[in-house]
Formats: sequence, structure tokens, C-alpha cells
Amino acid sequence: MNGQKGKQMSESLRIGLILAAAGGFLDAYTYISRGGVFANAQTGNIVLLGVNAADKQWGRVVQYLIPIAAFAVGVFAAEQIKWHFKERKEIHWRQLTVLLEIVILAAVAFMPKELNWLANTAVSFACAVQVESFRKVRGSAFATTMCTGNLRSGTELLGNYLRTGDRELGKKSIKYYGIILSFIVGAGGGYLITEIMGIQAVLVCCALLAICFAMMFCDGEKKLEKGLQNRMCNVK
Repeated sequence: MNGQKGKQMSESLRIGLILAAAGGFLDAYTYISRGGVFANAQTGNIVLLGVNAADKQWGRVVQYLIPIAAFAVGVFAAEQIKWHFKERKEIHWRQLTVLLEIVILAAVAFMPKELNWLANTAVSFACAVQVESFRKVRGSAFATTMCTGNLRSGTELLGNYLRTGDRELGKKSIKYYGIILSFIVGAGGGYLITEIMGIQAVLVCCALLAICFAMMFCDGEKKLEKGLQNRMCNVK
């Protein structure tokens, strides 16, 4: 399937853009409706943890420590899924991580505000699974749940393009900025939709992830069909 060597649908720009939009959406969602916690980039939570520890606000320290720990566990879980399912032909291991993320986020939609700590834990876990599973877009390292690295890489490539005139560098730079723009659009949409739907707004992310899941499956079916056709031709 799409686990074969060469270009993979799971590393396409289209899927990268959708995942980045979902990542921005989730950050806005948890910050607005789940107690001011960032789900994706744990740097913010680590800073807030340190600030509250210095202020001896131990309850707040725990509030930020939980999603940080959940993120770490999510990375570990994604690697385990990859290890156990990377050789499967019927489904790509990244599809399994997306499916896991959908299930977790669907459950979050029905967690009341009294369980914000659990919702933030689940979202951080899901985001970690995503960021660990989808690390490249067409061979270049990207992040779909945070922007700092993308901004650095995109700007570095832009500078090199302006210096050398190499169009490939310019194209890669545009891809990075496209991912950042998609993240911004997702964050803005997350704010607006969360204001309307409240805690169930996260179901919109489930829909975005379902699109990614389907796109990867369709790509795999095309490759499987092409492979069967080639085999039949060789037999003839």
C-alpha cells in the first residue's frame, strides 16, 4: 500500500495542510474551552508550569504537568504502533494513528468542563500521536501541530533562495509558509466554531482527520490495483 518506497500519500502536501489546520484548531479549542491549556506545542505549558511553580501555585503546576506527560506518552504510543504495524500491507500504520486520534477526540467532545483535565490529557496525547506520525511532507521535515520549526525552516530556505536563485528552495519555502498559514486558518476556525459549538467543536477536527484517513486509503487502493495490473501483464 502507501507504505511502499517512493512518494507516499501520507507525506503529501494536501494531507499536511489538513493536519496543520486540525492542529491549529485543537490549540484554539483547548485554550478557549478547556481552561487555557495548549494541546500541541508543550513549550507554552512548560513555561506556565515553571511560572506557577515559582509562584507556588501547585494546583496550577499539576494542571500543566498532566498534558506534558500525556504528550510524552503519545509519542511513545505512536512509535509502538509504527513498530508493530509498519509491515502490514492492508492498511498503513499512519492510518491507524489517525483512527486512534479520531476516537480519542470524539470522546473528548462529550467530556464535561468538570473533566477539563482529562480532556486536555486526551487532546495532548492525540496531538503527540499526530506530530510523531506525520513528520515529513514530500521528504522535508515538517510539524503539523506547531509552527516554530516550520517558520525557521521556511525562512532559512527563503533566504537561501534569494541568495542563490534556486527555484527548488523557493518552492520548499512556500510549502513551509503554506503549512503555517493552514495552521493559522485552523486556529481562527477553531476559535469561531468553539464559540458556537462549545466543547463539541472538536468533532470538526474528527471530520478533518477522517478526510485524511480516507485520502490515504484511496491512495493505497490505487497502488494495490496498479501492482496487480503489473503482475497480470508480467504473467501474460
